[in-house]
Amino acid sequence: MDLRQLRHFLAVADTLHFGRAAELLGMTQPPLSQSIMALERELGAPLFTRSKRNVALTAFGQQWLEHVRPAVERISELPEIARRLRTGMAGRLRLSFISTADYSVLPRLVQSYSSAYPDVEITLLEATSDVQVEALLNGQVDAGILIPTRPALPQALDYRPLLREPLVVAVPSTWIDEGRLCVKDNALQGDDWMEEPLIIFPARVSPAFHDLVFSFYRSRGRQPFIRQEAIQMQTIISLVSAGMGLALVPASLQHLARTDVRYLPLAVEPPYLETGLAWRKGDAAATLAAFISIAETQI
Repeated sequence: MDLRQLRHFLAVADTLHFGRAAELLGMTQPPLSQSIMALERELGAPLFTRSKRNVALTAFGQQWLEHVRPAVERISELPEIARRLRTGMAGRLRLSFISTADYSVLPRLVQSYSSAYPDVEITLLEATSDVQVEALLNGQVDAGILIPTRPALPQALDYRPLLREPLVVAVPSTWIDEGRLCVKDNALQGDDWMEEPLIIFPARVSPAFHDLVFSFYRSRGRQPFIRQEAIQMQTIISLVSAGMGLALVPASLQHLARTDVRYLPLAVEPPYLETGLAWRKGDAAATLAAFISIAETQI
């Protein structure tokens, strides 16, 4: 059977009249009758009972109609579905992101994209930058919000910067109360705080962020004393709240409020961290192109 036969069946089922059905279909009655008879032979059961005055669905025909109608309606929707997929109005987008993006660019990007493309299914995956690069190269995600690796991301990936923000210092509130740190005008003064134990991302997880912190210490003639490493920014802040050390974090992380943690800007010129969007070169997915377009408007 083919779609043409199914539409013939629906027309006769709706009108219960071969002449009117043929008129609606723009054909003559004899080929319509032949089409229905061929369909019945293929199914092995009659669809209609016919008399000189009446046409009626058989019990089999009535039950089969319940399956045919939604199937044909669904097929009729396929061209529109194809158009929406082609233009990025429907489909899916798999987006990975670093934990710090949850406090900066991620919410507004997802909100803007979801508002413009409400029928696109978005899958979000929190992952460190190194994991994201592998996932992008392997085709497991479509785009990733990450900290670019040094000296550069793999050539197979495209990249656009989204945010450049200063680092601030997250410190235990008790250290300020105890006078352990020099704070003036709500800013961390001098370099003595650099002697305190440091909590930081491992170099293997985020080499660019790790190098940024180490370079800043070296520029001030200091060597960091690493007390603990952690791969999630939320974990780092929890360790700071426990008094294990301080941490240099992106300024946007101040949205992660903890009563026992204070975020202090530096009195000197701080280091700046860049966060951006990466995707596979040549990826022609319409949903990805739409997301990139929205991301570029946020820069």
